[in-house]
Amino acid sequence: MEFLDKYQQLVADAITKYTFKDKPAELYEPMNYIISHGGKRLRPIMVLMACDLFGGDLKQAIKPALAIEFFHNFTLIHDDIMDEAPLRRNKPTIHTLHGINVGILSGDGLMLKAYKFFEDLEPEIFKACIRIFTHTGLLLCEGQQYDINFETQEDVTFDDYIRMITYKTGVLSASSFEIGALIAKANFKDAKSIFNFGKHIGIAFQIMDDYLDVFGDQAQFGKKHAGDIYENKKTVLYLLAREHATEDERKELDHWYSKKTDNIDKVYGVEKIFRRTKVDEKALRLIEKHNEIGQSYLKKINIPEEKKKPFIELANYLLRRES
Repeated sequence: MEFLDKYQQLVADAITKYTFKDKPAELYEPMNYIISHGGKRLRPIMVLMACDLFGGDLKQAIKPALAIEFFHNFTLIHDDIMDEAPLRRNKPTIHTLHGINVGILSGDGLMLKAYKFFEDLEPEIFKACIRIFTHTGLLLCEGQQYDINFETQEDVTFDDYIRMITYKTGVLSASSFEIGALIAKANFKDAKSIFNFGKHIGIAFQIMDDYLDVFGDQAQFGKKHAGDIYENKKTVLYLLAREHATEDERKELDHWYSKKTDNIDKVYGVEKIFRRTKVDEKALRLIEKHNEIGQSYLKKINIPEEKKKPFIELANYLLRRES
């Protein structure tokens, strides 16, 4: 991932430069706390990569890239509250340290700071970026609500699932690329192509996440094994298993997914059906399918193939991860 080093350094330097020094500290320090924990910071990097691809000025893109990172972290703070999660990136979550009220407020503050970081753009580009950014935020909220609904909804279809992960995961990656392209003044067709590349890579990434939850190396993946089964998440594995299960297996799935329990028999029972129906192979084929669709949109952009290589490398990195 050496090709990302330049962008990661730009993002890290900007985060240091724009550390919040506002008062009250009780509001802004938690915001600095979550931003400073880093993670891979892929979404702001996507803004910079797309801007670079179309020959834009990275200096103009750096604050909008941070806006995306602020927004992403706002969603994580509120996700952790909803999930009652004690840890994020192996550090205590904000609501664990400071309480739910501070968690809600600091999340809201990060979202509003994100809007301010678009203000230096030219008026027309500002309008276009804010329109995309706001629409993305609303879709993300819708995706989160669908995900919550699915835990108790019996008749979740494959199309429902794809819509949910597109809204929850795919659209933020897609919009990060599109905003970078618009800042570089790419034409509408090319901006939409890079958006669709990001969307399908984001969908493939989420399917991989679902796959790794059950079939990944848990020591490397860094999450509780089969957490989605415990939580009754209607993931791609569950939906594929239902589609290819026998009548008795469907009844068993219905039985286990009608209750939230830490019973290890639930995990064994569900995993046995997953393996019998070969959902692991089917999920990997879906990941490859969405990767190929994403790459097809990249091919439509009229730019030398050499300049597109980092995007292919990024997609391959995201989809061959073990953690």
